[in-house]
Amino acid sequence: MRAAHSVEQVRAAEKALMASVPPGTLMQRAAYGLATAVAELLDGTYGARVLLLVGSGDNGGDALYAGAQLARRGAKVEAVLLGSRTHEGGLAELRARGGRVVSLEAAHEPDVVVDGIVGIGGKPGLRPDAEAAVTRFPGAAVVAVDVPSGVDVDTGELDGPHVRADVTVTFGTHKVCHLLDPAAEAAGVVTLVDIGLELPEPSVVALQADDVARLLPVPRPFDHKYTRGVVGIRAGSAMYPGAAVLCTSGASSGLAGMVRYAGEAADAVRARHPGVVVGEGRVQAWVVGSGGDDQAATALGLSLADEVPVVVDADGLQHVNRGEGRRLVLTPHAGELARMLDVDREAVEAAQLAHARRAAEEYDAVVLLKGRHSVTAAPDGRVAVTTSGLPWLAVAGAGDVLSGVIGSLLATGLSPFDSAAVGSWLHGAAATLAGRGGPVTPEAVADAVPQVVRSLIA
Repeated sequence: MRAAHSVEQVRAAEKALMASVPPGTLMQRAAYGLATAVAELLDGTYGARVLLLVGSGDNGGDALYAGAQLARRGAKVEAVLLGSRTHEGGLAELRARGGRVVSLEAAHEPDVVVDGIVGIGGKPGLRPDAEAAVTRFPGAAVVAVDVPSGVDVDTGELDGPHVRADVTVTFGTHKVCHLLDPAAEAAGVVTLVDIGLELPEPSVVALQADDVARLLPVPRPFDHKYTRGVVGIRAGSAMYPGAAVLCTSGASSGLAGMVRYAGEAADAVRARHPGVVVGEGRVQAWVVGSGGDDQAATALGLSLADEVPVVVDADGLQHVNRGEGRRLVLTPHAGELARMLDVDREAVEAAQLAHARRAAEEYDAVVLLKGRHSVTAAPDGRVAVTTSGLPWLAVAGAGDVLSGVIGSLLATGLSPFDSAAVGSWLHGAAATLAGRGGPVTPEAVADAVPQVVRSLIA
């Protein structure tokens, strides 16, 4: 599991560790990991030009010590000092190894810029001099120290100028901004360096393949279709029969024992999935809303009356009441969540964690905010971020498949939170497998889910 901790949690862990190791140990560990990552990015250091942007905090010290190590390996290292003070030991070490302090105007065109301006204690945004420094050499690769300077570390929000890194080298644990957009996109590829921190339970997690494998419902020797779970689909309509087909495609991925369809698109569903049972009947979970048109409110009401977990998507979302108190999984995209909370879409996109958590609390439901890094939030404050997808997954119908996958997991008895987090991960992994780096169709994503599951349990 990729765990992300808050600034407060990290500071406490660092303080505890520093009390038990010699002074400067943590900075030396961080600097070694940073220098190694820069060297790997350069594919060799001899003759390479490295520019350090050095702020007042410990990140500036990390950058200086890492620069000294790179200079010792043959790199030409220059440092621009942007803080009101400078880490004296790091600066002395850099100069001893042949590194130079220069003005921004005198700096040579670098191969790599190391962003050591602001650490995890910094506020969002950059001062004008720092902004000028990070935009001075647009052709150079950028490596951020711990976090890209200028982002909000604990929320993933952006407010003003900030660094856009190709690589971020972080220490001890991931921070929330590494997982949550829009800041996560600015972090680039994140490399974690172990510096020996003992950390509490994380505030945000991102499931990895082994976590999903552990949570997946695997049939027992004497299970049958009913004990494995029956998922019911009330999706699609005469106007949008394709939504019913795609939703049942996601539900028919083999995770549940049986799929039942109750709706206006039965002929289209039968044509694609002859194994789906058409008609009302007992189920362990319902999926409603996708392509539901003017039938969505009725479908939701019927599903809630069964008192089983319900996945609500698309047209069904406008009919969900706050504080419903049911075992619901709501799957809005940013525009839909904005309407649910009566805010602007731009506000949701800018503060995804805050709005997902607010919706989970107000609606008393698990909320899966769909996006590049989808956010699953529970009413009790738990958050899981999905990082397994790819941009090609932004295609009409993909959400219908996702709701079917989540519904099938719910029908097996997996909790609403785990169903949403695992379903979102499987959906993203299936898109990656189906697309192989290129375009995907929602049908192909649904067809790839069993292959992903097979690879996890093999």
